[in-house]
Amino acid sequence: MSDAYQRICLLHYHEIGLKGHNRASFELRLLHNAEALLKDFPLVAIHRVSGRLVCFFKEKTDRDTVLRAAELLKIIPGVARVSSGFKCPRILDVMGNVACCALEEVPHFETFKVQARRNHTDFPTNSMELNQRIGSVLCEHFPDKRVLMKSPDVVVGVEVVQNAVYVYAHSERGIGGLPVGSSGRVVCLLSSGIDSPVALWRMARRGAICIGLHFSGRPQTSDSSEYLVDDIAHVLERSGCIARVYVVPFGNYQKEIALSVPPAYRVIMYRRLMMKVAQRVALREGAGALVTGESLGQVASQTLENLQCTNDATTLPVFRPLIGCDKQEIIADAEKLTTFEISSQDASDCCTLFMPRNPETHGSLDQVHESEAVLPLERWIDEIMSALEVHDYNCPAYKKPKK
Repeated sequence: MSDAYQRICLLHYHEIGLKGHNRASFELRLLHNAEALLKDFPLVAIHRVSGRLVCFFKEKTDRDTVLRAAELLKIIPGVARVSSGFKCPRILDVMGNVACCALEEVPHFETFKVQARRNHTDFPTNSMELNQRIGSVLCEHFPDKRVLMKSPDVVVGVEVVQNAVYVYAHSERGIGGLPVGSSGRVVCLLSSGIDSPVALWRMARRGAICIGLHFSGRPQTSDSSEYLVDDIAHVLERSGCIARVYVVPFGNYQKEIALSVPPAYRVIMYRRLMMKVAQRVALREGAGALVTGESLGQVASQTLENLQCTNDATTLPVFRPLIGCDKQEIIADAEKLTTFEISSQDASDCCTLFMPRNPETHGSLDQVHESEAVLPLERWIDEIMSALEVHDYNCPAYKKPKK
């Protein structure tokens, strides 16, 4: 019976629906992102319909394929909920039969309710009557199941639009937020650790196009961290959350800093040089801010005074989405994102290279400027910019900067 009706996925959104006159631009950005990321699925088209995006699949598309598409759609920023179901004609008997088909595909449930919505008054049956008519059909078809109006196991959605009806019972929560590409560009300092991928992902959920910048300890350490960052980027690109990653062989510059500045200030100097390079990359990419995975007080470089010392190295805003999070909260997000296992692998990187025994926790800007004066920073930054290694990923909203 279900093969007779076209399969669909409804994309519900929340924050986009609160926008005013520019709402259409957010909807179109989400539509284009979803369309590009579903390129390997038998998709016919995606349309904006009555405050929803509807993905239409080719005839005879099987249930498992649509559910795999729904699993991808729910991790795309901007999607608050994904519902998988069917399109059918605006005929009450047909709507009841299709509702039965939709509910039959839910594997385990004991209670349900019908939630109908009539978007056009040219359909004579109102929403309350639809709930009753379709609910009675379902009660007859599933005599061992109960109707429960508050917190049922399954909600059968019935949405009547101008020329069709969308019926669904399988529905999953998305990650919400805004579609990538609706909030400008940012450059994210990206390590192979737990924190920075989560910080980048949070910025992508706010609609930012994220450019990663990885500082490798190479040639003073192995390049193992670069492979882990590539694995992390492949996870992020599934949902279009990362556009490209610049890799900086940073080990020799750290060695020069370690030989030239007081040991306690090494980490601050590493971070300041990273910020200066990140600002140059942001200028190349047309990005408006820098992003780090720092959390207040988590390590020596993340005290208020030391954060002020690194902020002083750039004129761009520095966003720290994790600044008020503890480690367990960050780990929970990393597990949800599925980068935690990758980040938990051991890798030599620049973060632990030439670390002092007693790093400064309350850096002084005067001391920082005095120590930095002996370093040929501009020459180093020019060298680093000419040696950048670029890796591109699938981000539908991203356009490469003009040379």
